[in-house]
Amino acid sequence: MTETSADSRRSGRADRRRGQQGNPVRRLFHSIGLFVSQILDELRKVVRPTGSELLNYTFVVVVFVIVIMGIVSFFDFVFHRLVLLALAG
Repeated sequence: MTETSADSRRSGRADRRRGQQGNPVRRLFHSIGLFVSQILDELRKVVRPTGSELLNYTFVVVVFVIVIMGIVSFFDFVFHRLVLLALAG
């Protein structure tokens, strides 16, 4: 192994240690700033629906919820009648 590669490994370790041992308050604010910048980068990638797409999606969700409510209500009614028949007579 040459001295230059050994020196570069030592300096890499020293850089990592320096990053871990820095001022804790400065590291905290750096981490928060990095987190916020990553959030903003991800928000720039978001594709927002147009007005007509939003209305279509809303309509689909409302219809789906109404259908599911109908199915659950039907089964509730059927099970209620079966329990009444079994317990009442």
